[in-house]
Amino acid sequence: MDKVRVGIVGAGFVSHLHLNAYQRVAGVPVEVAAVADINREQGEKLAAQYGIKQVYTDYRELLDNKDIDVVDVCVPNILHHRVCIDAAEAGKHIICEKPLTGYFGEDKDVDPMEVGKLSRREMYEGAVKNAREILDAVVRNKVKLCYAEDFVYAPPVVKAKRLLEASGGTILELRSEESHSGSHAKYARFWHQAGGGSLLRLGSHPLGLVIHLKRWEGVRKTGKPIGVRSVLADTANITHTEVFRQTKERWLVDEWHDVEDWATVVITFEDGTKALVMSNDITLGGVVNTLNIYANNAVIKVDMTGNDAVKAYAPANETFGDEYITEKIQTKAGWSFPSPDEDWMRGYPQEIQDFMEAIYYDRAPISDGQLGFEVVRATYAAYLSAEQGKRIDLAELDAGVEK
Repeated sequence: MDKVRVGIVGAGFVSHLHLNAYQRVAGVPVEVAAVADINREQGEKLAAQYGIKQVYTDYRELLDNKDIDVVDVCVPNILHHRVCIDAAEAGKHIICEKPLTGYFGEDKDVDPMEVGKLSRREMYEGAVKNAREILDAVVRNKVKLCYAEDFVYAPPVVKAKRLLEASGGTILELRSEESHSGSHAKYARFWHQAGGGSLLRLGSHPLGLVIHLKRWEGVRKTGKPIGVRSVLADTANITHTEVFRQTKERWLVDEWHDVEDWATVVITFEDGTKALVMSNDITLGGVVNTLNIYANNAVIKVDMTGNDAVKAYAPANETFGDEYITEKIQTKAGWSFPSPDEDWMRGYPQEIQDFMEAIYYDRAPISDGQLGFEVVRATYAAYLSAEQGKRIDLAELDAGVEK
């Protein structure tokens, strides 16, 4: 191909992250040729901002555009499954935001507002089925699936991998977290639209990262990825507790309907090593994106958001006006740590660079559909673990599903 032509499906928040990254791609000719959003005004606004020529209100019209090589899926979780499969059937390569898919009660005749009360075993089966159908469509149509897990590409993580490789060490334990004060997206309140709460929406980042690192270590050392053996998890709705309801100041998002706002998962890998993953919507002071690596011969600590390259003090919240500081910070007053390039630190430009190279040069992306599948599988096994109050062995679970 003379260039990679991209069509964006969805004109919301995450599409801006991706579009900013496309502008920084080097060495590969790229054109974002079209955007599709059911809200024409929103689509046209995005197109005008980034110089996109074609705007559609139906993503299927974008898929009919023969000039589009790759479809970038930036829509709410509930739409990932359908859009990814349709894109694959149209012969388009796919970039899909995390999580790859989930379970939304789509196969049950229930009140959408009650989906969060369904059996987690049913959810696991439905979510894994949805994820597998996406992978099957990709293989059947011989297109690439790029799973947009930016943590894998974050420069601090890439440096940590180089340190691990240089040391020749073995990962014994991983600890990773994404937490903040809560999503303001309305759909995130409801299971039937989001597919879960903080574990799926935030936890998919650290889950994807620790699963990637053990898969990478296995391939590097033995030629075979190390997968997840079991999960032990707990979830909660902290903002639904009476102790929280009695508080007067509400700095946290607390409008969760049937999804959790707190989750912790202990992972046991096939080689017996461990990972601890945390994700919650009850953390003030900005986004927490961390990774701690405990190897037999080294300890490496990574912070993808907390940095002190710039330190600023303001006596009042309005002192710095509209200038951006960092995501999810509640006030600009006092000392703050403005991020010089938040997108770069979290890996968004590097992620899109890899995807464009993978498509242009016909190679596999670093973060692929299999990683997305494994994250869905581990997430919903964790939901089942939290429901049953016990460790869940994934091989045993899958054997039971097949029966």
